[in-house]
Amino acid sequence: MIASLTGTVSHVTLERAVLDVGGVGYLVHATPGTLAGLRVGERAQLHTTLVVREDSMTVYGFADADEREVFETAQSVSGVGPRIALAMLAVLTPDALRRAVAEEDLAALRRIPGVGPKSAQRLVLELGGRLGAPTGAPGTDGTPPSPETPPGAGDPGREQVVEALVGLGWAAKVAQDAVDRVLADRHAGDQDGTSGPVDVAATLRASLRALGGHRG
Repeated sequence: MIASLTGTVSHVTLERAVLDVGGVGYLVHATPGTLAGLRVGERAQLHTTLVVREDSMTVYGFADADEREVFETAQSVSGVGPRIALAMLAVLTPDALRRAVAEEDLAALRRIPGVGPKSAQRLVLELGGRLGAPTGAPGTDGTPPSPETPPGAGDPGREQVVEALVGLGWAAKVAQDAVDRVLADRHAGDQDGTSGPVDVAATLRASLRALGGHRG
C-alpha cells in the first residue's frame, strides 16, 4: 500500500500527474480539483491509494486523506470501480457526496458520469451510514465556496475545463456552451464587479452537474 507520495511535480495533465520521488517518477491519477493545485517544478504531497489488477497497478492521488477514504469506500459498492469513484469526487466534494447519500438525493448522484438511476439507488443503499455525516455547512451548489468568476473567454482555466469535459465524452460545442453558462451565472452573481481567473475545479464540478449524464 502506497499511502502517500511527496516529491517534485514533473508533469501535469487534465487527468494525471507525474511526481518525482527520489528519482522515481510515479504516475498518479487524480481529480481535476487535485491536479489544479499542482505546479510543475514545485514540491507536493498527495495522499494515495494503490489499486492492483491482474494486468495493472494504478496509483490514485488526493489532496487530503478524507477524499482518499471516500474513494476507497465508494468502491465497496457493487459495480463501482476506481473510474466511477474518481468521477464522484470530480463532481461532488466528500461532504456533498455524504449529503446526497444521506438525503437520498438521486438527482445529485445521477449527475456523476457513469451513474444511472439504478446505480444511484445502489449508492444510497450500500453507502448509507458508511461515509459518516457531513462536516461542513451545505452550499447552494454542494461545493465549497469559491471566488466568483466572470465569463472566461481567453482564460486558460476555461480551456482546461472544456478539454476535461471533452475527455469525459462530451462534444466540444456542448462542453463550451455548458462552461460558458456556468461562468456567466457566476459573473451575474458577482456583487463587487471584480474579476479573476477561472477556478478550474469548481467550474468543472458545476459544468458536470449542469450537463448531467447527457452527452451530445
